[in-house]
Parts: sequence; structure tokens; C-alpha cells
Amino acid sequence: MAEETKMEVPAKFEKLVLEIEKMSIVELAELVKVLESKFGVSAAAPVAMAQAAAAPAEEKTSFNIELKEVGAQKIEVIKVVRDVTAKGLKESKDVVDAVATGPQMVKEGIKKEEAEEIKKKFEAAGAKVEIK
Repeated sequence: MAEETKMEVPAKFEKLVLEIEKMSIVELAELVKVLESKFGVSAAAPVAMAQAAAAPAEEKTSFNIELKEVGAQKIEVIKVVRDVTAKGLKESKDVVDAVATGPQMVKEGIKKEEAEEIKKKFEAAGAKVEIK
């Protein structure tokens, strides 16, 4: 069992806490369902709300570039892949050809400014990319 923290139980709840301590896990789960139904609440709501509230505070600093569509100028797109990834001609062509089966990750873990520049290069070559 995880490390227990001692908490002072107010006298008015002492009897109730003692009864709850005697219950099995199955009985506790059933009690939670009964209380949720009776009072129209969810025991999981505060956790979900806390996570949702914390999410906007974290700003994304690392972005990925995913090649979605090649477009009509396949050779130009291959050149951009070569330039962006420093891969050889064959590897770059393989990435571009693989887009036919699904989106391909071109570059990962880059800053937003760099991702925007790369996106512009691909769009100038007629490709569609997504920054994730």
C-alpha cells in the first residue's frame, strides 16, 4: 500500500470513517456509485476539472512537421524533404512516396518558428503539411 498520510478526522465524522475503513474495495466502489447516483455528482469530476484547468497553463514548445499531401510538384517536395531533413535523395523520395499510404513525419522536436518556416517551404512546393 502507498504511504499513508495522517489526517485528523473531525469528531462528527469519526463513526462514519470507522465504518468506511471496515469496507472491502467492492463495497467501497458500490458506495461511491450509490452516492454519485443519490447526489447527482461524480467522484472523478474534481480530478478531470483540475487537469483541464492545468492544461492551458502549459505552452507547447516542441513541434513536429507531418507531410499530408505531396501535390503536383513531387520533385520540388522531394527537394524540400532533402533540405529539411538532410537525408539523401533516395530516402527523401521514399518519404514522399510513403505519403500515398498515410501522413509521414518529416521533422520532430523543433521550435515553432522553425516549424512555420518549414511549412512555408512545403507549401511553396505545392505540398500540404501539418504542424503538430
